[in-house]
Amino acid sequence: MPYSSHYLDREPERSDVDVLAGATVLEFGAPWCPHCMAAQPLLEAALAARDDVRHLKIEDGPGRLLGRSYRIKLWPSVLVLRDGEERARVVRPTTREEIERVLAEG
Repeated sequence: MPYSSHYLDREPERSDVDVLAGATVLEFGAPWCPHCMAAQPLLEAALAARDDVRHLKIEDGPGRLLGRSYRIKLWPSVLVLRDGEERARVVRPTTREEIERVLAEG
């Protein structure tokens, strides 16, 4: 499942994320956030050839438990998980290479 351009309708529970098999990218942000909008072409390019990576775009904000469980402070925050365990993250990426680097670490 490559790049997803839409935020999930409902954020998953942390327990559901913790049991995801394989590589997963969690992208925390908000549709109105200028930093998030600027990062979209970078994420799309970095994930274009990565059919092995699941991409979950999660709207974050006050009262959103999943973002708090990962201690998200700034948007976008891009986390790379392997079998539910965080392996790498990049906050407010400004280049495709930053995202590709964390994908390689994951």
